[in-house]
Amino acid sequence: MEVESAPSSSKKTTDSMAPPPPPPPPPPPQSSRKKRRRNICLVVIAVILGLILLMVILKLTVFKAKDPVTTINSVVLKDLDFELNIAKLGVYLNITLDVNISIKNPNKVGFKYKNSSASLNYRGRVVGEVPIPAAKISPGQTVTMNLTLTVLADRLLSNSNLFSDIISGTLHLSAFTRISGKVYILKIIKIHAVSYTTCDIKIAILKRSVTKQTCQYKTKL
Repeated sequence: MEVESAPSSSKKTTDSMAPPPPPPPPPPPQSSRKKRRRNICLVVIAVILGLILLMVILKLTVFKAKDPVTTINSVVLKDLDFELNIAKLGVYLNITLDVNISIKNPNKVGFKYKNSSASLNYRGRVVGEVPIPAAKISPGQTVTMNLTLTVLADRLLSNSNLFSDIISGTLHLSAFTRISGKVYILKIIKIHAVSYTTCDIKIAILKRSVTKQTCQYKTKL
């Protein structure tokens, strides 16, 4: 009786001669990983520095902050009533002024100012005041507004120089405005700005008119 065992022997021989599987790739060297991280950090730093440099260039050129300008265009005497009491050296006086002012924003970005005010002074003392509501002025825009300044009689009449000024026929007042706000550059950088205006006003009592108006302007960034 014959037993066939040749095929099994041939299969074992073929399996033993098969090439071994390739080994897994070696892990990247530690120095290569460090170099990759360093390159990424350098790229991020370069991008940040580039953005900062771009913002600085824009701030110093296109978006360079300029002074907002507040101008008192005209002062008109709306109402003036006075009465002298020679015996008691007393005086009754009521004054109302119409003041036209304009606020110009010469910047390429918006200027936002908070609640401000205009005041009327007599010999260094505030005798009248009117609020200026907060608002935002667009780039290059000029906003014009009319204000009515009424003298507070009790403050004015308490000044001992008023009687002599009325007798002389001339009353000297000064109008003062202060506009405080911020210029926004790229909605990130905020620059504080304050605009001051002072006008010396000369009122002729008998003529009931403003005969002289001299103004000075100042802006602080």
